[in-house]
This record gives sequence, C-alpha cells and structure tokens, in this order.
Amino acid sequence: MQNPETHAEQSQLGYMRQLVSDRRIAAMLGLSFSSGIPFLLVYVTQSAWLSEAKVPISILGLMSELTLAYKFKFLWAPFLDRYDAPFFSKLLGRRRGWIIVSQIGVMLALAGVAFGDPAHWLEWTILFSLALGFAGATQDIVIDGWRITVAPVERQASMSSWSEVGWRIGNLVAGAGALYLADAFGWRAAYLCMAAMMTPGMIAALMAPEPPSDKAQRTAQPDVITTIFEPIRELVSRLGAAGIPVLILVAGFRMPGYISSAMAVPLFKSLHYSNSDIATVTKLFGFWVALGGTFLASYVVKRIGLMESLLAGTIFASASHLSLAYLAVHGDHGGGEFWLFATAVSIDDFAYAFASIILITFMSSLCGTNFAASQYALLTSLCALPGSILAAASGFIIERTGFEWFFVMTSLIGAPVALLCWYVWRHQTKTHLPAI
Repeated sequence: MQNPETHAEQSQLGYMRQLVSDRRIAAMLGLSFSSGIPFLLVYVTQSAWLSEAKVPISILGLMSELTLAYKFKFLWAPFLDRYDAPFFSKLLGRRRGWIIVSQIGVMLALAGVAFGDPAHWLEWTILFSLALGFAGATQDIVIDGWRITVAPVERQASMSSWSEVGWRIGNLVAGAGALYLADAFGWRAAYLCMAAMMTPGMIAALMAPEPPSDKAQRTAQPDVITTIFEPIRELVSRLGAAGIPVLILVAGFRMPGYISSAMAVPLFKSLHYSNSDIATVTKLFGFWVALGGTFLASYVVKRIGLMESLLAGTIFASASHLSLAYLAVHGDHGGGEFWLFATAVSIDDFAYAFASIILITFMSSLCGTNFAASQYALLTSLCALPGSILAAASGFIIERTGFEWFFVMTSLIGAPVALLCWYVWRHQTKTHLPAI
C-alpha cells in the first residue's frame, strides 16, 4: 500500500513537474517516442513510396499484412520475459537489455529499407519491412513490460498517459515528418533519418531505472513449453472465476472503435472533404485533442477509481460514434461544414484517447510482475484481433445501411460491453482485481 505522505506529494505534482521529478516518467516519454516510430514505416507511410514506384495495387493490398507482427507479438513475448538479451542484459538488466537490442534491430531494418528499390527489387523491401515489423513489435513488448514492472499499479495511469504522449509524437514524426523529408530529400534520406530518430529512445533506455524484478537472480531457465504456457496459466489462475468475463471485456472494449475507424476516412471522402481538410482535422487538431483525452483519463482514474473509469470510458467511446453518424447526415462538401467536420471528429478522437488510456491502465493492472511483457502482449492482441476481423465486413454493412446507421450500430455494440464492465466492477471484491 502506498505511503500516504508519498501519495500527498504526488497529488501536488503537475504533469510537467512529474516529467522533471520522476525519472521513470521522463524515461517513459523517450521510450514511447521510439515505440511510435516503426509502425507507420512498415507499411502506411511506406505505401506512398510503393505507389510512386508503381507497385501494383493488388500487391500493395497484400503488403498491408506486413504489420501482422504487431497483432501476433504474444507468440514470442514469453521468451522476452524468461531469457536474457545477448550482452546487453548483463549490463542493463533483462528488460532494458531487450529494449536496446530491439531498437538496434529497428535501426538496422530501417536502414535496410532505405537502401532498397521497390520499383526494381521489391523482395528486398518486403524482407526488411518484415524485419522492421518484428523488431518494432518486439520493442513494444519489452517497453510495455518495463512500464508495468518499474512502477506500482497506482502510478500506471500517469505512466500510460506519458507513454501515449511519446507514442503520438513518434507517430507524427514517422507519418508527416517522413513524408516531408521524402518530398525534400528522397525516400532513402527519409528512412535513414527515421533510423537516426531512434536515438532518443536508446538514450532513454540507458538512463531508465531498472525494474526491481529484473535485479532478481534466476538460476534455472524453463523449457520452451513452460515458457509459452506459464504466463497464460498464471494469469488465468490469478483471475480465477473472473477470468472469462474479464478477458471477454478486454476483447470487446475497443471492438466498436476498431469497426468504426475502418470506415471513418471513407465517410470523409464520401462527404467530399479534401485531403487537406482530412489531414488538418485528423492530424493537426487530432494530435492535441487526443492529448487532452489522454491526460483527462489519467486524472479521472486517480479521482474516481479504475473500474468506474473503465465503465465511463466504454460508454463515452461508444457514444462518440453518434457524432460521426450526425456528420454522415449533415456534413457535405467541406466549405461551410468544415467546423461541423472538425467537431464531430474531435469528439470521436477525444473519446478514443480517453478510453484507450483507461484500457491500457486496466490491462496493465492485470499483469503479473514476472510475466508482464508476455501477459500484456497477450491482452493487447486479444483486444485488437476481434475488432480487426469484424472490421473486414464494415464495407458490406454500409452498402446495405448507409454510413449513418452503420455508426449508430457501432455505438450500440458498446451497450453489452458496458453491461459486462458493470458486472465485473460489481464483483470486483470477489475476483481479486486491483482497486485503484
């Protein structure tokens, strides 16, 4: 239990003072910045380069699957919890050692992509893009493991908020920043610059405090089968009777958002908003709106509790899709409707960021110290896969219902999820879930 005096001191710190005074939060910002760089560069940003290289659209669609490593990272996450990284773990501890190794892997993969030529040797680009996806997903695994083990559960909301800030800045650099660099200096220079942008994250890894659990000596290495299944067994055993409803809650929490986001840009284009309008609202406005939702979530969790915030988050996030339904009916042709467009999208972005931080905090609280990386990777994959799979049918639904009813339906999906959240909350004392 946290010391009351310490809690009083922390409650008086503003966010900027936390950044300066808490070494863990400063490190979290740098690490999450490097975490935000690789994902877009695997395919989304790179698709502009591939299009310029006249890669057939059918091949472009297939190459979007290069990001699958991020959805299946739970498959190798247990080994990162149980085995040391070559050389670096002896110097820095298990988790920080793997962070450095994965960051080196990201830099080498980015350099490999940079020296490719997709117009004449697409196989080279595919190979190094696969390597980039694997290294980037590995970096995410070990950074999440470090975050969960380096700070107590009552600090996870703040850690998650600063993690989201750093990730969004890194994502902005890898998106808009890489595109600007490509226009000015070419794609090779852009990808080499992105490799150099991993440096702040490496410095953060070197300066980050070592989690107490990484200092413990482990004398015997488990066999492969134990390594894979022990994190699952420990999680299920610890949750007990709450295991099934909690895991269903994790799987369903962001399902409405995944389905909705798949059709957001097609909605904007159907309403004749320009690419500039979409970029301004989703990137420029969206960045600051999302930061507002991020910090509000951290504040709310501390004030009303985790489970209460989780219930509020799923209701708010699902209801926010009604703003897109309203836009589908009343927005058109840009121009005078621009501020309606900006308001509707900002409501959705704010709610998504708010709910995401609460979900991250909740999933982090479910992870055991010894299996933090593998259990968190499993939970994030469980969170992403159902919604991603169902999103594939979103276009067919819109053909039958239209955009407005599609977004109304995605909002209604949140109702049973909210009921399940209420059920888990009411049975919290019987299920060994943490109370923050």
